[in-house]
Amino acid sequence: MTMQTPLSRDTDPATSGPATAAARTHRAAGSRRAAGSRRPGSLRRTEGMYYLFLVPALIAFTAFVVAPACVGIFYSFTDYLGFGQWNFLGIENYTALVSDPAIIASYGFTLGFAVVTVIVTQVIALALAIALAKKIRFAAGLRSIFVIPMVISGIIVAYVFNFLFSNTVPALATSVGFGPLEQSILGDPNLAWVAIVIVSAWQTVPGALLIYTAGLTSIPEELYEASSLDGATGWKQLRAITLPLLGGFIVINTVLGVKGYLGAYDVIVGLTNGGPGSATSSVAMTIFGGFTGGDYAYQMANATVFFIITVLISVLQLAATRGRNLRLA
Repeated sequence: MTMQTPLSRDTDPATSGPATAAARTHRAAGSRRAAGSRRPGSLRRTEGMYYLFLVPALIAFTAFVVAPACVGIFYSFTDYLGFGQWNFLGIENYTALVSDPAIIASYGFTLGFAVVTVIVTQVIALALAIALAKKIRFAAGLRSIFVIPMVISGIIVAYVFNFLFSNTVPALATSVGFGPLEQSILGDPNLAWVAIVIVSAWQTVPGALLIYTAGLTSIPEELYEASSLDGATGWKQLRAITLPLLGGFIVINTVLGVKGYLGAYDVIVGLTNGGPGSATSSVAMTIFGGFTGGDYAYQMANATVFFIITVLISVLQLAATRGRNLRLA
């Protein structure tokens, strides 16, 4: 007579077999990996590597950005000339800014130039991105051509366009009898800013174009196909699909554009050098000019105010678009 021993829980037929054994082995291996990942030495090594990357960057940023900024803000409350002795003045430099016509004019020009150039740049870049997203011939080659201005120095671009606006454009206008452009617009206080907008947009459109191109590639093609079956035209697709789904990319381009145009310097120097007179003098040009003209403390106060205004504009932009970004997500 054969004796049968009762099956233990580990040898229960319902839970035995190759698949179940493999599952138990996998769970055991996972438990060993989890236990190994919780070793005290592992956590310390990760923290050490974190500080190894963080501390040098933090020291460099503090030494070359934060510390000079704090020193400059301190000197904005003095009569420091950039060298020699100084005396503490309190907020006199800041109160003088409010009544300085040159400072007020530079802020007016800079803010107006930034707003106009952002609008022009975004419209052109979005139109080009949509056009190049279509399945047309030589689209890749055209993208390569359109990004060339982005890799050229701003001062070089400005000097090239300075020659065009001063010589080539007036000569062509004279040959065709177009009076308004027979004289260089760079010498007209009412039109010089137009040249600056044109050159700035020409140089910054490629960057915005690349961002919009990335945004368009993230939109599923099925949405356009379904809307076409419903009878939606290209304009309706633009309003109902493309623009809403590109909302986050529009925000990125707008914030980057405003930040860059508020600090415009090299293009203006190469085109007009702030002229005619001071018609196209930006805040950045006014600040740098004061550093070399003996108004160090006064222009440091100007730079501090300009920094605060720039931060406030960026915060307002992000706050105004935060809800829209969440809805798009």
